[in-house]
Amino acid sequence: MHIRQEDSERHVLSVMVDNEAGILSRISGLFSARGYNIESLTVADVSEDHKISRVTIVTNGPPRVIDQIIAQLERLVPVHQVTDLTEIGPFVERELALVKVAGTGDARIEALRLADVFRAKVVDTTLDSFVFEITGPTSKVDTFVGLMRELGLVEVGRTGVVGMLRGLAA
Repeated sequence: MHIRQEDSERHVLSVMVDNEAGILSRISGLFSARGYNIESLTVADVSEDHKISRVTIVTNGPPRVIDQIIAQLERLVPVHQVTDLTEIGPFVERELALVKVAGTGDARIEALRLADVFRAKVVDTTLDSFVFEITGPTSKVDTFVGLMRELGLVEVGRTGVVGMLRGLAA
């Protein structure tokens, strides 16, 4: 008898929580205790009174595991709402990265040309290096970093993914 292995899917989860000490630890602990992987995790205060934060989590798993993750997140006391942006509908996803590239001569010219193509901004420069700022979907950032690797990548810092449903839905 052959058991079909479920396909793993990438999901972006938006979790609205009370802005209180220890909530991030509880969320990450929920994932690690069950062996779930977090690809990206960002947190931001989103209310005027600083009482609510949005935690954006990118994770992978078969549908049943994603359902389990959502159900377990919903059971955490300071969690108000868990939204699987991937399942609900079209959403906007962005990530920011700072990418340091060393190079002179032709490699320097090519790095600048590629940065222009990817709409990356030069935020710092020396005679032998650049720091680029790039924003966009994770795939765009990944591609840019991969191309810079060929030209003298020195260092990368990434913010992680933030996401939001399109339209008026919250």
